[in-house]
Amino acid sequence: MPEIPAIEVENLTKVYTSNGKVTRAVDGISFALTPGTVTGLLGGNGAGKTTTIAMILGLIEPTSGHARVMGAEMPRERYRVLERMNFESPYVDMPNRLTVRQNLTVFGRLYAVADLRERIAAIAAELELSDLLDRPTGKLSAGQKTRVSLAKALINRPDVLLLDEPTASLDPDTADWVRSHLERYRGEQNATVLLASHNMAEVERLCERVIIMKRGRIEDDDSPGALLARYGRDNLEDVFLDVARGRGEAAREAAQ
Repeated sequence: MPEIPAIEVENLTKVYTSNGKVTRAVDGISFALTPGTVTGLLGGNGAGKTTTIAMILGLIEPTSGHARVMGAEMPRERYRVLERMNFESPYVDMPNRLTVRQNLTVFGRLYAVADLRERIAAIAAELELSDLLDRPTGKLSAGQKTRVSLAKALINRPDVLLLDEPTASLDPDTADWVRSHLERYRGEQNATVLLASHNMAEVERLCERVIIMKRGRIEDDDSPGALLARYGRDNLEDVFLDVARGRGEAAREAAQ
């Protein structure tokens, strides 16, 4: 029996209409992610990455097409899988007046985490947050807030983890610490990770597959090594620039 994809999108489309103007934020994309893999979702601002993630999470209703997580149709069947997935982004703040412990307690209850007190203590120790648990979240530094956000994302030990630029605005040392922890978590949990990022070095390090989007469509989809060979480039940043600036076809032809 074929393995059910951890994430599957099929002809996924999201159309917005404003003042008579139609915008196709996501335009009929399809892909499937094998359980236990890490996939990078690349694209410039407005490429459709965040909208795609929101539809996979069940936060936005697709205009047409399908988004499925572990076989559950999103958002209609999201109740079946929400306890097994989570999301992290530095652009989504937790309530600043609540302490770290209070925030983790709220989210732990939302995800129906068993033995929540023990789980908070364990993940706080793991992410070096124990001394910060009773401090208001709004009083933390950017790096500390990122670790709290990561703790929230891992509180329920998710099988599917969606990350939207998880190391944005972090100093190199903290960013490397976050990446190392994500690598360790994926290995221990066999989790499936979908990572949207503008950091090409991060994508090359973490991802075994890269999906490149532009204007709501998928422009290319392959392993980092295969993409570098196809475009004749030494790094993913140059591949990204080729696609973003409309040089993709010429670069591919030159590399042949």
